Amino acid sequence: METEDLERVRMFQAERHSNASFPARSVDVQRATDNITVRQGDTAVIRCYVDDKVSKVAWLNRSNIIFASEDKWSLDPRVDLVTKGQLEYSLRIQKVDVYDEGPYTCSIQTKQQSKTSQVYLIVQVPAYIYKVSDDVTVNEGSNVTLSCLANGRPDPSITWRLLNPSAETLDVGEYLEISGIMRTQAGRYECKACNDVATPDVKYVNVIVNYPPFIKVARNSETPVGRQGVLQCDATAVPKPEFEWYKDDKRLSNMQGINIHIIGSRTELVVANVTDDDYGNYTCVATNRLGIHNASVFLYRPGTGRDINGSASVCQSEWLLLLLPLLLPLLKC
Repeated sequence: METEDLERVRMFQAERHSNASFPARSVDVQRATDNITVRQGDTAVIRCYVDDKVSKVAWLNRSNIIFASEDKWSLDPRVDLVTKGQLEYSLRIQKVDVYDEGPYTCSIQTKQQSKTSQVYLIVQVPAYIYKVSDDVTVNEGSNVTLSCLANGRPDPSITWRLLNPSAETLDVGEYLEISGIMRTQAGRYECKACNDVATPDVKYVNVIVNYPPFIKVARNSETPVGRQGVLQCDATAVPKPEFEWYKDDKRLSNMQGINIHIIGSRTELVVANVTDDDYGNYTCVATNRLGIHNASVFLYRPGTGRDINGSASVCQSEWLLLLLPLLLPLLKC
């Protein structure tokens, strides 16, 4: 296009009018063809300026006439003209949607020749997650697949995080594969879809991992006759464990002088007034539908030398490790 034509036909200064949540930006287009990028739902104004030598002017979308001079051919109520004086002939599209994307042409007829210039309208759509896995409950060791499906223009990227203290990114993509899931991998998983058009869309999946009981604390009690003795077991398990107490082979229950308390994953056996007959080995048993675990706990007279901070079973294991080097030569003989 010659310099004289550029002076006579100043076309296609395009700008976008954003909603309150987005900052307004404008694009000054002086070339014959350019792209305008607009968010879905915003208003696009494609500007066309002419001079008083123009006899006819029209707006087209592909081969469809939108306006011919002041006559509106389009039936779309969102589309109108912006004419501030005789020299502006701009096209405004409100509540832009993806089907508005495409080429728009301002056609100008002068007494000498016709001039056209084209702008391609690009409609961006914020990332949105339209399907995500339901919360899942699995047994430890199972394989787990979580899915998170998202749309947007441009296509969004999807990232996964387990919302634990580190909250590191686990994977990128629609599917998160976890092989042989462990109890430490239970928790709330975050799926985030982002394409930099708007605030990322975020959804969550809760993963519960079932595992059998494990008694992590078995506490003995060093108690003199006539005082209250308390034996304790703490267990970890999902689902929550049930507890039973035994002395020798007899199952114990709440009865005169003995009370059994269960608080969450902890159980206590309380002997209100210890007698000589109460001393000895007790067993706490933790069960759920995945398994069973037990530990020995001792109620003993002061001065007998048992460790009050550990169970008898733990103590025996530690002593075996200490004595093993001494026992090996004897076993070889």
